[in-house]
Amino acid sequence: MHFLIVSANFYDDISQMLLDGAISELKKGDHTFQKISVPGALEIPATISYAVDTEQYDGFIALGCIIRGETSHYDIVTKESARGINELAVNLNLAIGNGILTVENKEQAITRADIKQKNKGGFAAQTAIRMAAIRDKFFEMLSDD
Repeated sequence: MHFLIVSANFYDDISQMLLDGAISELKKGDHTFQKISVPGALEIPATISYAVDTEQYDGFIALGCIIRGETSHYDIVTKESARGINELAVNLNLAIGNGILTVENKEQAITRADIKQKNKGGFAAQTAIRMAAIRDKFFEMLSDD
């Protein structure tokens, strides 16, 4: 399968850890991928939406990190990025692994992003792979009728 990794690079170090985890997981399964960087988590759903029309990808992996700050911006970004990804998955039958971290501080982000700890980038890749397989199984059932 071929995947697009969309990585929000607002926190470059965290993004790189997430990316390392996702790429490692994809390589384990001999999957191919392309990657693209975007400024922040809010841009991830739009980028996936642009890529859908190319019909090149079996699934998508969304990677990024949102750390709570002093304003309500955190709430807007977390909710809207999740909503956008969910709407794409449901409305367009897309396999998307959501690896956007929503954390209180940088220490939590490192724990979740580090490939040797929680490896949420790898988990997002696993999710995209599994969802693509599930979707394909249902599409196959439809074509058998």
